[in-house]
Order: sequence, then structure tokens, then C-alpha cells
Amino acid sequence: MTQNIYDDPAFFEGYSRLGRSVQGLAGAPEWPALQAMLPPLRGKSVVDLGCGYGWFCRWAAEQGAARVVGLDVSEKMLERAITTTADAAVSYARADLEQLELAEAGFDLVYSSLTLHYIVDLAGLLAAAYRALTPGGKLVFSIEHPIYMAPTHPGWVADAQGRKTWPIDSYQIEGPRSTNWLAEGVIKQHRTIGTLLNLLIAAGFVISHVEEWGPSAEQLLARPELEEERDRPMMLLVAAQR
Repeated sequence: MTQNIYDDPAFFEGYSRLGRSVQGLAGAPEWPALQAMLPPLRGKSVVDLGCGYGWFCRWAAEQGAARVVGLDVSEKMLERAITTTADAAVSYARADLEQLELAEAGFDLVYSSLTLHYIVDLAGLLAAAYRALTPGGKLVFSIEHPIYMAPTHPGWVADAQGRKTWPIDSYQIEGPRSTNWLAEGVIKQHRTIGTLLNLLIAAGFVISHVEEWGPSAEQLLARPELEEERDRPMMLLVAAQR
């Protein structure tokens, strides 16, 4: 079953205080880049894998999507999403993404934000996403960048002059990584960039855009704390088409 760390009370409390939890899409600095990768949504059917609080689901409905389905394994996340959503076009359901079952050719867009790095059977999930898309439909997702995820003890290291580096080890050793982020023992699944892209290709997708996200000059002026994101990529953004 998909790891359900978000229902851990300590983790959920910490997560609820993050900027992207409080401000929604506006609090996610990678959102403008992700938004630019999305197709027009008017009249379309959309599914959000790992929908969290439902920020994207509500946004998609505002763009005119005819049907938006948000799926998450966390009951706490879904409870928050349901209580903050009034649009009849949006529905939510609890789902284990390790055993995802979706109607064949039922969606025009499969979207996922910072969820796929928790999935052990990513090949199975991508195959399910491919089957769920209409011909020409798109998959757009963000995932923690393999450079960010690879270290067995992730974190900045500063030298005597205060210059920070992000040391990488075990990059070619794929598999689980345990980190203490908001709670102890958060498990993520590290894969190389090559493995990730080849899994998409094996599932049948045609990759249309890959972005190793970093802040824009405008974002740095507004949020100087993002400067360190230029030293190593934290997120990988991908768009692919059936």
C-alpha cells in the first residue's frame, strides 16, 4: 500500500504550516512552470493523483474542466479537500496509488504534484495512467529531483568560507530513502533520471517536456530565499502524451 505518512498527526500538523499548504498553488514556486505545461482544460476530464488539500482540483474546475477527480490515500488530506471545495465538478476519493484502477480512456489529463516519488511500483502506476488517458491525453507531473533524493543523508554542507554544496552519494543505487522531514522515517523511492524517463517510454508515453526546475529572476527578487534552489535542482517537471 502507498505510504500514508500524511495521516501521521505530527507530519500532518507540520505539513499544514508549509507555504504551499497555506497559500495553495501561489505558495508553490514551481507552479508557474507546471501551469505552462498544462493543456486547455475547458470541457475536459481531469484526475489528480495525490490531490492533497485539493488546490489543483479546484483550480482545474475554475478553468472550466467538466469533471475533476482528486485521489489521495490520506484521510486527513481528503477531509480538508472536501470541506474546502464547493464546486460540483470536483469529487474526491481515497485510493491506493500502488493499486490504481481508473476507467480506460476516462480522462484527458492525469496530473500529479510531488507524489510519484513515494510510489514503489511506478511502472504499474504509469501503465494505469496511460490506459486512463484518452488518445492524445496528457500526463503532467512534478517529482523530487533524483539529485535531491539520492543522498543517503541529504542536506547542505558548508565549507570554512560558508559556501554551501549538496553532496550526492549512491546515485546509481536506486530504491528507498528514509528521511526525517516533518516526521521520522519518511520513505521515498529514488530513481535515476534515466530510469524515470525510460519508465514513461516503456508505458507508451511520448515525452514532450522535461524541466529541472529552478527559480526565475523575478521569483528571486520576490523571494530571495529561493537562491539556494539554483545550486541543485529540487524538482523535476515532466509532460508526456498518450
